[in-house]
Amino acid sequence: MAALLIVSAAALGSVALIMLLTALLARRLGRVAVVDVAWGLGFVVVAAVCAVVGLGSDRDPVRPWLVLALVSVWGLRLAWHIRRRAVGHGEDPRYEEVLGGTLPEVGLGVAVRKVFAVQGLAVCFVSLPVQVGAVSEVRSWAVVAAGVAIWVVGVVFESVGDAQLAAYRRDPDRPKVMDRGLWHYTRHPNYFGDACVWWGLWLVAGLASGWEAGLATVLAPVAMTYFLVFATGARLLERTMMQREGYPAYAARTSMFLPLPPRRRPGGARRAVA
Repeated sequence: MAALLIVSAAALGSVALIMLLTALLARRLGRVAVVDVAWGLGFVVVAAVCAVVGLGSDRDPVRPWLVLALVSVWGLRLAWHIRRRAVGHGEDPRYEEVLGGTLPEVGLGVAVRKVFAVQGLAVCFVSLPVQVGAVSEVRSWAVVAAGVAIWVVGVVFESVGDAQLAAYRRDPDRPKVMDRGLWHYTRHPNYFGDACVWWGLWLVAGLASGWEAGLATVLAPVAMTYFLVFATGARLLERTMMQREGYPAYAARTSMFLPLPPRRRPGGARRAVA
Protein backbone atom coordinates (compact mmCIF):
# COMPACT_ATOMS: atom_id res chain seq x y z
CA MET A 1 0.00 0.00 0.00
CA ALA A 2 2.83 2.40 0.84
CA ALA A 3 4.42 1.79 -2.57
CA LEU A 4 1.12 2.50 -4.31
CA LEU A 5 0.67 5.75 -2.39
CA ILE A 6 4.15 6.88 -3.43
CA VAL A 7 3.51 6.01 -7.07
CA SER A 8 0.10 7.71 -7.04
CA ALA A 9 1.54 10.86 -5.43
CA ALA A 10 4.26 10.97 -8.09
CA ALA A 11 1.65 10.53 -10.82
CA LEU A 12 -0.49 13.32 -9.38
CA GLY A 13 2.47 15.66 -9.16
CA SER A 14 3.57 14.99 -12.73
CA VAL A 15 0.05 15.56 -14.08
CA ALA A 16 -0.30 18.80 -12.11
CA LEU A 17 2.93 20.08 -13.65
CA ILE A 18 1.85 19.09 -17.17
CA MET A 19 -1.51 20.83 -16.82
CA LEU A 20 0.11 23.95 -15.35
CA LEU A 21 2.50 24.21 -18.29
CA THR A 22 -0.36 23.53 -20.71
CA ALA A 23 -2.52 26.23 -19.12
CA LEU A 24 0.30 28.75 -19.49
CA LEU A 25 0.73 27.76 -23.13
CA ALA A 26 -3.03 28.07 -23.66
CA ARG A 27 -2.98 31.62 -22.26
CA ARG A 28 -0.17 32.52 -24.62
CA LEU A 29 -1.95 31.05 -27.66
CA GLY A 30 -5.47 32.06 -26.60
CA ARG A 31 -6.74 28.49 -27.15
CA VAL A 32 -7.83 25.97 -24.53
CA ALA A 33 -7.84 23.19 -27.15
CA VAL A 34 -4.08 22.70 -26.66
CA VAL A 35 -5.09 20.56 -23.68
CA ASP A 36 -6.08 17.83 -26.15
CA VAL A 37 -2.41 17.36 -27.03
CA ALA A 38 -1.47 17.29 -23.34
CA TRP A 39 -4.15 14.62 -22.73
CA GLY A 40 -2.28 11.84 -24.50
CA LEU A 41 1.13 13.06 -23.34
CA GLY A 42 -0.09 13.14 -19.74
CA PHE A 43 -0.77 9.42 -19.74
CA VAL A 44 2.65 8.72 -21.23
CA VAL A 45 4.34 10.73 -18.48
CA VAL A 46 2.27 8.99 -15.79
CA ALA A 47 3.20 5.54 -17.16
CA ALA A 48 6.89 6.52 -17.25
CA VAL A 49 6.81 7.97 -13.72
CA CYS A 50 5.04 4.87 -12.39
CA ALA A 51 7.52 2.51 -14.06
CA VAL A 52 10.51 4.38 -12.58
CA VAL A 53 9.14 5.21 -9.12
CA GLY A 54 7.84 1.67 -8.64
CA LEU A 55 11.27 0.11 -9.23
CA GLY A 56 11.87 -0.55 -5.54
CA SER A 57 8.57 -2.37 -4.97
CA ASP A 58 7.88 -6.11 -5.03
CA ARG A 59 6.57 -6.28 -8.59
CA ASP A 60 7.03 -8.09 -11.87
CA PRO A 61 10.08 -6.59 -13.63
CA VAL A 62 8.59 -6.75 -17.15
CA ARG A 63 4.98 -5.59 -17.03
CA PRO A 64 5.49 -1.90 -16.05
CA TRP A 65 7.70 -1.44 -19.11
CA LEU A 66 5.16 -3.28 -21.26
CA VAL A 67 2.46 -0.93 -19.94
CA LEU A 68 4.71 2.06 -20.64
CA ALA A 69 5.23 0.86 -24.21
CA LEU A 70 1.49 0.38 -24.77
CA VAL A 71 0.58 3.76 -23.28
CA SER A 72 3.38 5.50 -25.20
CA VAL A 73 2.34 4.12 -28.59
CA TRP A 74 -1.24 5.22 -27.97
CA GLY A 75 -0.52 8.55 -26.29
CA LEU A 76 2.22 9.78 -28.62
CA ARG A 77 0.23 8.84 -31.73
CA LEU A 78 -2.82 10.64 -30.35
CA ALA A 79 -0.87 13.76 -29.40
CA TRP A 80 0.83 13.88 -32.81
CA HIS A 81 -2.47 13.40 -34.64
CA ILE A 82 -4.29 16.10 -32.67
CA ARG A 83 -1.38 18.53 -33.00
CA ARG A 84 -1.22 18.02 -36.78
CA ARG A 85 -4.98 18.36 -37.16
CA ALA A 86 -5.15 21.54 -35.05
CA VAL A 87 -2.54 23.51 -37.00
CA GLY A 88 -4.14 26.61 -38.51
CA HIS A 89 -7.42 26.22 -36.61
CA GLY A 90 -8.93 28.31 -33.86
CA GLU A 91 -10.63 27.27 -30.64
CA ASP A 92 -12.61 24.03 -30.53
CA PRO A 93 -16.34 24.95 -30.34
CA ARG A 94 -16.82 22.28 -27.68
CA TYR A 95 -14.49 24.12 -25.31
CA GLU A 96 -16.22 27.42 -26.02
CA GLU A 97 -19.46 25.74 -24.97
CA VAL A 98 -17.89 24.33 -21.79
CA LEU A 99 -16.27 27.66 -20.87
CA GLY A 100 -19.17 29.86 -21.89
CA GLY A 101 -16.96 31.79 -24.34
CA THR A 102 -13.41 31.98 -25.62
CA LEU A 103 -10.38 31.89 -23.33
CA PRO A 104 -9.69 35.65 -23.66
CA GLU A 105 -13.34 36.34 -22.80
CA VAL A 106 -13.64 34.13 -19.69
CA GLY A 107 -10.07 34.27 -18.38
CA LEU A 108 -7.51 31.63 -17.44
CA GLY A 109 -9.02 31.00 -13.99
CA VAL A 110 -12.27 29.74 -15.48
CA ALA A 111 -10.35 27.57 -17.96
CA VAL A 112 -8.24 26.05 -15.19
CA ARG A 113 -11.31 25.25 -13.12
CA LYS A 114 -13.49 23.90 -15.93
CA VAL A 115 -10.93 22.27 -18.22
CA PHE A 116 -7.34 21.88 -17.01
CA ALA A 117 -8.09 20.75 -13.45
CA VAL A 118 -10.87 18.44 -14.63
CA GLN A 119 -8.73 16.83 -17.31
CA GLY A 120 -5.78 16.51 -14.94
CA LEU A 121 -7.88 14.69 -12.37
CA ALA A 122 -9.33 12.54 -15.15
CA VAL A 123 -5.82 11.49 -16.25
CA CYS A 124 -4.96 10.52 -12.66
CA PHE A 125 -8.17 8.54 -12.23
CA VAL A 126 -8.15 6.76 -15.60
CA SER A 127 -4.49 5.80 -15.09
CA LEU A 128 -5.23 3.99 -11.79
CA PRO A 129 -4.64 0.54 -13.36
CA VAL A 130 -1.25 1.78 -14.59
CA GLN A 131 -0.39 2.92 -11.06
CA VAL A 132 -1.50 -0.37 -9.51
CA GLY A 133 0.34 -2.44 -12.12
CA ALA A 134 3.56 -0.56 -11.37
CA VAL A 135 3.72 -1.99 -7.83
CA SER A 136 1.98 -5.38 -8.25
CA GLU A 137 2.91 -8.87 -9.34
CA VAL A 138 1.29 -10.50 -12.35
CA ARG A 139 -1.25 -13.13 -11.35
CA SER A 140 -2.26 -14.12 -14.89
CA TRP A 141 -0.24 -13.65 -18.07
CA ALA A 142 -3.24 -14.96 -20.03
CA VAL A 143 -5.18 -11.88 -18.91
CA VAL A 144 -2.21 -9.73 -19.92
CA ALA A 145 -2.28 -11.32 -23.39
CA ALA A 146 -6.04 -10.72 -23.69
CA GLY A 147 -5.55 -7.11 -22.70
CA VAL A 148 -2.83 -6.59 -25.30
CA ALA A 149 -5.14 -8.07 -27.95
CA ILE A 150 -7.95 -5.65 -27.04
CA TRP A 151 -5.41 -2.80 -26.99
CA VAL A 152 -4.37 -3.73 -30.54
CA VAL A 153 -8.01 -3.62 -31.67
CA GLY A 154 -8.34 -0.17 -30.14
CA VAL A 155 -5.19 1.25 -31.74
CA VAL A 156 -6.22 -0.15 -35.13
CA PHE A 157 -9.67 1.45 -34.89
CA GLU A 158 -8.18 4.79 -33.86
CA SER A 159 -5.37 4.95 -36.40
CA VAL A 160 -7.33 3.51 -39.34
CA GLY A 161 -10.38 5.62 -38.55
CA ASP A 162 -8.28 8.80 -38.37
CA ALA A 163 -6.50 7.93 -41.64
CA GLN A 164 -9.80 7.27 -43.41
CA LEU A 165 -11.23 10.57 -42.20
CA ALA A 166 -8.12 12.44 -43.35
CA ALA A 167 -8.39 10.83 -46.79
CA TYR A 168 -12.07 11.80 -46.96
CA ARG A 169 -11.25 15.44 -46.19
CA ARG A 170 -8.63 15.49 -48.97
CA ASP A 171 -11.06 14.09 -51.55
CA PRO A 172 -12.53 16.95 -53.65
CA ASP A 173 -15.42 14.70 -54.75
CA ARG A 174 -16.28 13.50 -51.27
CA PRO A 175 -19.91 12.97 -50.25
CA LYS A 176 -21.48 15.31 -47.70
CA VAL A 177 -21.04 12.78 -44.89
CA MET A 178 -18.16 10.41 -44.20
CA ASP A 179 -19.62 6.91 -44.17
CA ARG A 180 -16.79 4.87 -45.67
CA GLY A 181 -14.59 2.20 -44.12
CA LEU A 182 -14.94 1.93 -40.36
CA TRP A 183 -17.25 4.96 -40.42
CA HIS A 184 -19.78 2.74 -42.19
CA TYR A 185 -20.22 0.76 -38.96
CA THR A 186 -19.75 3.39 -36.24
CA ARG A 187 -19.99 7.16 -36.27
CA HIS A 188 -16.99 7.41 -33.95
CA PRO A 189 -14.42 4.66 -34.62
CA ASN A 190 -11.69 6.75 -32.97
CA TYR A 191 -13.63 7.04 -29.71
CA PHE A 192 -14.47 3.33 -29.79
CA GLY A 193 -10.78 2.62 -30.30
CA ASP A 194 -9.88 4.83 -27.32
CA ALA A 195 -12.25 2.86 -25.12
CA CYS A 196 -10.77 -0.46 -26.27
CA VAL A 197 -7.26 0.80 -25.51
CA TRP A 198 -8.14 1.56 -21.90
CA TRP A 199 -10.16 -1.59 -21.32
CA GLY A 200 -7.14 -3.47 -22.66
CA LEU A 201 -4.81 -1.59 -20.32
CA TRP A 202 -7.14 -2.33 -17.42
CA LEU A 203 -6.79 -6.04 -18.18
CA VAL A 204 -3.00 -5.79 -18.55
CA ALA A 205 -2.29 -3.66 -15.47
CA GLY A 206 -5.38 -4.09 -13.30
CA LEU A 207 -7.18 -7.42 -13.58
CA ALA A 208 -3.97 -9.32 -14.35
CA SER A 209 -2.83 -8.31 -10.84
CA GLY A 210 -5.72 -10.26 -9.31
CA TRP A 211 -9.45 -9.85 -8.96
CA GLU A 212 -9.03 -7.46 -6.03
CA ALA A 213 -6.90 -5.07 -8.11
CA GLY A 214 -9.25 -5.50 -11.05
CA LEU A 215 -12.28 -4.65 -8.97
CA ALA A 216 -10.54 -1.68 -7.35
CA THR A 217 -9.59 -0.17 -10.72
CA VAL A 218 -12.50 -1.12 -13.00
CA LEU A 219 -14.08 2.34 -12.68
CA ALA A 220 -11.08 3.75 -14.56
CA PRO A 221 -12.02 2.31 -17.99
CA VAL A 222 -15.69 2.89 -17.13
CA ALA A 223 -14.89 6.58 -16.59
CA MET A 224 -12.88 6.79 -19.82
CA THR A 225 -15.76 5.22 -21.76
CA TYR A 226 -18.18 7.68 -20.15
CA PHE A 227 -15.98 10.62 -21.15
CA LEU A 228 -15.75 9.34 -24.72
CA VAL A 229 -19.47 8.71 -25.13
CA PHE A 230 -21.29 11.23 -22.96
CA ALA A 231 -19.04 13.95 -21.52
CA THR A 232 -16.41 15.50 -23.83
CA GLY A 233 -16.65 13.01 -26.68
CA ALA A 234 -19.34 11.72 -29.00
CA ARG A 235 -22.49 13.29 -27.53
CA LEU A 236 -20.97 16.76 -27.37
CA LEU A 237 -19.58 16.52 -30.90
CA GLU A 238 -22.89 15.27 -32.25
CA ARG A 239 -24.66 18.48 -31.21
CA THR A 240 -22.65 20.25 -33.89
CA MET A 241 -22.62 17.42 -36.42
CA MET A 242 -26.41 17.10 -36.40
CA GLN A 243 -26.58 20.57 -37.97
CA ARG A 244 -24.77 19.35 -41.09
CA GLU A 245 -26.70 18.32 -44.15
CA GLY A 246 -27.01 14.54 -44.42
CA TYR A 247 -25.71 13.79 -40.93
CA PRO A 248 -29.11 13.07 -39.28
CA ALA A 249 -29.81 10.44 -41.95
CA TYR A 250 -26.33 8.97 -41.44
CA ALA A 251 -26.93 8.90 -37.67
CA ALA A 252 -30.26 7.17 -38.16
CA ARG A 253 -28.64 4.22 -39.93
CA THR A 254 -25.24 4.04 -38.21
CA SER A 255 -24.36 3.01 -34.65
CA MET A 256 -22.99 5.90 -32.61
CA PHE A 257 -20.29 3.97 -30.75
CA LEU A 258 -20.14 0.19 -31.07
CA PRO A 259 -19.31 -1.05 -34.61
CA LEU A 260 -22.51 -2.63 -35.94
CA PRO A 261 -24.01 -3.32 -39.37
CA PRO A 262 -26.01 -0.33 -40.66
CA ARG A 263 -29.69 -0.36 -39.73
CA ARG A 264 -32.16 -1.49 -42.36
CA ARG A 265 -35.01 0.49 -43.85
CA PRO A 266 -38.49 -0.41 -42.55
CA GLY A 267 -38.98 -2.39 -45.76
CA GLY A 268 -35.90 -4.48 -45.05
CA ALA A 269 -33.43 -3.19 -47.64
CA ARG A 270 -30.20 -1.61 -46.52
CA ARG A 271 -29.73 2.08 -47.17
CA ALA A 272 -27.30 2.89 -49.93
CA VAL A 273 -23.84 3.95 -48.89
CA ALA A 274 -21.89 6.57 -50.85
